[in-house]
Amino acid sequence: MNIANLPIAEVLTSLKASEQGLNSADAERRLREFGYNLIEEIKGKPLWIRFLKEFTHFFALILWVAAGLAMFAELRNPDEGMWQLVTAIVGVILINGFFSFWQEYRAERAISALRNLLPQNVKVMRDGQLQTISANLLVPGDVVLFSEGDNVPADCRLIQASGVRVNTSTITGESLPKARTAAGTDIGSALEANNLLLAGTSLVSGEGKAVIFATGMHTEFGKIAHLTQTEGEAGSPLQREIVRLSKLVAMFSSILGLIFFGIGFVIGLPFWDNFMFAIGIIVANVPEGLLPTVTLSLAMATQRMAKRNALIRHLPAVETLGSTTVICSDKTGTLTQNKMTVKRIFSDGVLYPPDVVDACAINVQLLRNAQYCHSLKRSIHNSQVTWLGDPMELALAEFAKNMNDFGEAPLISEIPLDSERRRMSVVIEHSGELWLYCKGAPETIMSLCEHVDLSGVQTRLDDTARRRVSDAQEEMAGRGLRVLAFAYRKLLINEIPAEKEMVFSGLIGLQDPPRPEVPEAMERCRTAGIKVIMVTGDHPHTAVAIAREIGMVKTENPLVMHGEALRKLTPAQLQIALDSPEILFTRVTAEQKMLVVQALKRKGEIVAVTGDGVNDAPALKSAHIGIAMGIAGTDVAKEAADMILLDDNFASIVNAIEEGRAVFENIRKFLTYILSSNIPEIVPYLAFVLFKIPLPLTIIQILAVDLGTDMLPALALGAERPDRGLMQQPPRPSNERLLSWPLITRAYLWLGMMEATVAMTIFFFMLYQAGWHYGEMLNKTSSLYIQATTACLAAIVMTQVINLFLCRHPRESSLRFTLKRNPLLILGLIVELTIIFAIVYTPLGNMLFGTQPLSAEIWLLMILMALGMGLLEEIRKHFVRNRH
Repeated sequence: MNIANLPIAEVLTSLKASEQGLNSADAERRLREFGYNLIEEIKGKPLWIRFLKEFTHFFALILWVAAGLAMFAELRNPDEGMWQLVTAIVGVILINGFFSFWQEYRAERAISALRNLLPQNVKVMRDGQLQTISANLLVPGDVVLFSEGDNVPADCRLIQASGVRVNTSTITGESLPKARTAAGTDIGSALEANNLLLAGTSLVSGEGKAVIFATGMHTEFGKIAHLTQTEGEAGSPLQREIVRLSKLVAMFSSILGLIFFGIGFVIGLPFWDNFMFAIGIIVANVPEGLLPTVTLSLAMATQRMAKRNALIRHLPAVETLGSTTVICSDKTGTLTQNKMTVKRIFSDGVLYPPDVVDACAINVQLLRNAQYCHSLKRSIHNSQVTWLGDPMELALAEFAKNMNDFGEAPLISEIPLDSERRRMSVVIEHSGELWLYCKGAPETIMSLCEHVDLSGVQTRLDDTARRRVSDAQEEMAGRGLRVLAFAYRKLLINEIPAEKEMVFSGLIGLQDPPRPEVPEAMERCRTAGIKVIMVTGDHPHTAVAIAREIGMVKTENPLVMHGEALRKLTPAQLQIALDSPEILFTRVTAEQKMLVVQALKRKGEIVAVTGDGVNDAPALKSAHIGIAMGIAGTDVAKEAADMILLDDNFASIVNAIEEGRAVFENIRKFLTYILSSNIPEIVPYLAFVLFKIPLPLTIIQILAVDLGTDMLPALALGAERPDRGLMQQPPRPSNERLLSWPLITRAYLWLGMMEATVAMTIFFFMLYQAGWHYGEMLNKTSSLYIQATTACLAAIVMTQVINLFLCRHPRESSLRFTLKRNPLLILGLIVELTIIFAIVYTPLGNMLFGTQPLSAEIWLLMILMALGMGLLEEIRKHFVRNRH
């Protein structure tokens, strides 16, 4: 018989389970038998196909063509050195391909590892105790507890349910939540049975207890496993920009090579010299190390963000963060510590702090309200009883027990909290009677009360009493306290519990102090041109008090918009209201929060939104950057988000924005560095064909720079820490190009031309001091020619050493940045110098790269000229800073 059609007792019997759960030994045995509760991933592209792809991208194809042409030339005209060129180019392709694949693989593993920082955990009954374990360890027969926002990790049959509604869209495609109960049903289909919870769905509201009957690939979700995986994330704007840049540079180099091949043909250059020249132009322009450097830089950025408690779930979030202009933030737990303590009590018509009152002065029903009206779960571990749940409810229950512990009372039923009602109720049995206790926002509770309890005597809740309650609420909210109202009613036998005709028992004000780091984070947002808007369900006075304390509000009259007022605004009115420099939204619902986000997007803002509940998911998805809470956040919120705060701290958002800005700037830094060396690699070939001089630089020496000396220093620039001035600038436009005209001008026409000047000067110095005359062609194997090309190569490397420091910032002086800020920079310098010295002074380096040792005076000259280049760039930076 279908498990949905069986009574609960028979369901448990058939699974050899009980409501107290399995014992550990039985659970371990079943885990070995049924396996881990995992859905097999749909296979993406095989590893070998992804590996081969690294050798067929646009850059690689151009180099393959160059190698093929060189091989053809070698076959047609042997002994011209073309085989060395073929070997070098193929070596470049292989090294680049292996390196790119390895870095992409490492980045993929790194992101996977970061995601595993937040495994899905579930509350399960084991050995008669409530425990929290990984969802992977669940087995058939386990009894699991669910609450609003939880994902369902396996197929389950409900055995207890209170207000349970489930989002089944991942299974059925239906967007509307479905009610679920523990009662039996005649429906045979698992997809339609209203007493089953299926893996892959999530609880929109309510609470329940269920027994698992299928795990892993045996679930309905497992049977349609293709629903568990997407086809992979689309390339981010930055990745697309890199591809665009790659094609642009590669096409430019190819066209340039063809043009100068034609020029060489017209001026009568020998065919094979001209052919080598054209290939050299192409190779010199292709920044072979760009793609692997970008890949690793992004991977390192995600790692740095994780260390600063921001877990990136989607790569586009890294770059979008840098453009954020508005942050819509929750209050509780994000701006505050989410550590509630009772600070004010309104009982029997008197308002006073709890430290000057004893239990006798507080209404007994108010204390019972606070002790019993909650959805906390009791957990026993090592004989220690602890309660799990909302910090506010924990604070209330602890306060009430300290005042007057009424002992345990059976929970009969519960009407769970939801964002529309803004209250929750429980039905408790004590002294043989049933009582309904309710708590929630004062305005929602007071509208349902007809009497007030004054020292155990119920009197009519008239206008005077209501005004007294309202005044107390305003006074507490003005102090920044979160105010809750409490009410109760005695139920008649067989009466259906209803929140009506209740007796008001009092108010309790709880303090949730701001996080100490938030005021500084607010100031950083202000200087960075980022607007912060509080969107909260709290009372307006509470929101304003906290906003003032953390520095979000500094003026006398900020715009405070109530959810009801927001609901009545037209889209145009809301957009105009958002122009206010300081604005807070209070008592808002999930739908209203999403309306705020959509209005900001229509205004052209780049919006980041925080959230933790199921009701926040629409706003998180609607925002450019959805930010879920890692500690207090529900599974649904985390899945809807682009970023997860591991510490639920607003300051971590600001840190992540800083890192996001730094990623974009760092890519520009190493792009400037890489492109700068292209000019001193191209100019020797242009001089060779236009002025009929010996070729100052061989192709294999170009590759020694692009894939040898430049690689690690470029990577070090990608690991630069965020500059202190980065958060003192306005957000960059989201459509800003990576390869901007200022960058091209600085890299090609300024830094590159200075490097080319140094390299060509050193080349000619070597020739002229040995007696060379213009017009004289040298044999490629002559010692003078080899030494001159070696000097040209070494000069490019030395200017790149200086350029490494110059590229650390486009405007600020290089002397401002110490090496301690970036240890990878030191390693890059050591490797760069080690490689060039190995090329110049070792027999193997001499043989592979066609070099010879250089004298000390040549090194001194090139170092002085490189320092001169650095001085000129520092002068330029000085004028730029003064102009700004």
